[in-house]
Amino acid sequence: MDKANFNLLTILGPTASGKTRLAVALANELDGEIISADSRQVFRGMDIGTGKDLHEYGEVPHHLIDIADAGEEFNLFRFQRLFLQAFEDISSRGRLPVLCGGTGMYLDAVLRGYRMVEVPENKGLRCLAATYSDGELAEKLRVLRPDLHNSTDLTDRQRTIRAIEIELYQKAHPEKAEPLPEIVPLIIGIRWERSRLRERITERLRQRLEGGMIGEVQQLHDSGVPWERLDYYGLEYRYVGAHLRGELSRNDMFQKLNSAIHDFAKRQETWFRRMEKHGVVIHWVEGAGDPLGESLRILTDT
Repeated sequence: MDKANFNLLTILGPTASGKTRLAVALANELDGEIISADSRQVFRGMDIGTGKDLHEYGEVPHHLIDIADAGEEFNLFRFQRLFLQAFEDISSRGRLPVLCGGTGMYLDAVLRGYRMVEVPENKGLRCLAATYSDGELAEKLRVLRPDLHNSTDLTDRQRTIRAIEIELYQKAHPEKAEPLPEIVPLIIGIRWERSRLRERITERLRQRLEGGMIGEVQQLHDSGVPWERLDYYGLEYRYVGAHLRGELSRNDMFQKLNSAIHDFAKRQETWFRRMEKHGVVIHWVEGAGDPLGESLRILTDT
């Protein structure tokens, strides 16, 4: 193994694939520190629903977890900026940064070097956007960004407006993107046979519900996080919130949420395949086999 051949180890995979466990094991082997690439684990108080599994880290240092208050906005630009700070800090101490997560856009921003700029609010655009329907806004974003991958930008009106705002600003200020440090990643992905992954997702959901996820969502709402914001934070918070509001029985909530997480895992896998089509090299290991052993063999051959 020659760590001179890469300066960032990345562990990715769909939800419930065992990413954290593998990343921790490899960080222990390689004197590494983990940087989370999860768009929701940044929030304090959102532990069970986001699957932080902090007990798995042991003595391995981790970054970009519990760095924002539940209820505040956290975006891709902020993630990339904080990732770069963590990457340079870890590297400067002679340790190996290990990026771990399943949020495709966050992974893509690092692995494909998105040139991000901080985009101010455009009040004129926002006033004008108020006169358009959701469908018209979505179409304007598709025109601005024909290769749009993040479909969640089309499911929430405020996200669509913000995405349009970012596209217009970046087109008008191409010179503002800051240079990125040279990142040479080695990427390991965990894959499972589809039916086995579905079983793992269902079992993990049962464990989270039994472990207090419903109470966690209620506590977040009681602390001042509105239902609309909780909906924005993802499937678990959206469906459990609907249950707490009396819109879904517990059984219906479980069935609908379970199905939605299965669909989400498929979308993650589709995203990873798209990354590969764009030139990102992913070394796949079998989750049902010996993912640590396979990963170490890949590292030895690198």
